[in-house]
Amino acid sequence: EVQLQASGGGLVQAGGSLRLSCAAAGFTFDDYAIGWFRQAPGKEREGVSCISTRDETTFYADSVRGRFTISRDNSKNTVYLEMGSLKPEDTAVYYCVANEMICTFVGIKHWGKGTLVTVSS
Repeated sequence: EVQLQASGGGLVQAGGSLRLSCAAAGFTFDDYAIGWFRQAPGKEREGVSCISTRDETTFYADSVRGRFTISRDNSKNTVYLEMGSLKPEDTAVYYCVANEMICTFVGIKHWGKGTLVTVSS
């Protein structure tokens, strides 16, 4: 069973930074691309970032490119999302997701529980 646990959310002031972690279990981590979605109050879920498997190609939504950095530590079965220059519009519940082999923001099968990020102005 694929298990994904996001952590690291919290309250931060605008301009600040946070690091989210996604700990994975129950599958061969190296074979899965891992991504992050977020959902702000009253808005649709949005794909934020993804990192592929062996070549670790990264993808970012335009709204976060240049401010967020995704990375993975295969020895720890963990993916990180470093979030900098945070804005109030980054406030959302952040979810990590897993997809076999390739990064995609469509048709995701495996979702973890979210972690709340709140950015105050």
